[in-house]
Amino acid sequence: MKIKFLPVAALVLMSVPFAAYGQGTIRGAEEGAAAGDRAAGPLGAIVGGAVGAAAGTVGGILGVEERPRFREYVIREHHPSFWHRGEVRVGEVLPGGVTLYAVPREYRVRPGYRYAIVNDRPVIVEPRSRRIVEIIE
Repeated sequence: MKIKFLPVAALVLMSVPFAAYGQGTIRGAEEGAAAGDRAAGPLGAIVGGAVGAAAGTVGGILGVEERPRFREYVIREHHPSFWHRGEVRVGEVLPGGVTLYAVPREYRVRPGYRYAIVNDRPVIVEPRSRRIVEIIE
């Protein structure tokens, strides 16, 4: 049993970071868990989710080198901030009243993502779920 599991686990560990790269922590974890489950069942889902989350966090939605420029762009645009009572954190779902803005192409964010200003902090949002996928510090 262990002999059959080891090659599958190795495959999952090697392939998940590529699938999750640049997708953010939550999406990386979701896709990593799905890939791990397909390859090795429940244990693979656990390993794949952890590896996918780590890989997604490293890549993020907005590249590390783009963050300072993007933050300056947001300040120049001077959009109003939505005041949220809770903690601004990745995974938080924003209510319908929060205005989402397009991210200019020059920042190389995958199409479909938007940004919002929540408690004076720019956040990248997946618009269908309205879930915060990245906080720009």
